Amino acid sequence: MRMKTLFLIWVLTVAMGSAGQNSTPQAPSQAAPAAQPARPGDVDSIDHIISAVYDVISRPAGPRDWNRFNSLFYSGARLIPSRKDAAGKVSANILSPEDYARRGADYFSKEGFFENAVANRVETWDRLAHVWSTYESRHAKGEAPFARGINSFQLFNDGARWWILTIYWEGEDPAHPLPDKYLK
Repeated sequence: MRMKTLFLIWVLTVAMGSAGQNSTPQAPSQAAPAAQPARPGDVDSIDHIISAVYDVISRPAGPRDWNRFNSLFYSGARLIPSRKDAAGKVSANILSPEDYARRGADYFSKEGFFENAVANRVETWDRLAHVWSTYESRHAKGEAPFARGINSFQLFNDGARWWILTIYWEGEDPAHPLPDKYLK
């Protein structure tokens, strides 16, 4: 019930935010052309699009295939990492896929980074999907993870393929360990 209420509030906020900006009817929003067309096998199922995200960012030190990464996201999509600073203040940073690639380029050029799903909880209805993807992050394959957390994916299917609308994530910390239900 809470999720339904939050969704309705979001819909109303979007509708009211665009109301009055232009009195002429607007065409339905369309996905902007991707920098590179998506690989059909990356976007034909929920499992494949989630795997594609992890695959693109999981590499030894060096460049990532940002064209492939961008091809997974719907126009206006967001990546939202949350963090807690030293004083305990929690914040969320809203990024576009391009922002994420730009900000991560220097780090990824110097550090290996491998992230994989430990468990995915998928809920779908019609064209809507939500995936709670518990992750582990490593600097090299086979190492112990240096971080764990949950990636919350919101996905949309336009009838031809799946698109990522948002990835919001939070890392685990000693005061907030991952619940067992998200590790299975």
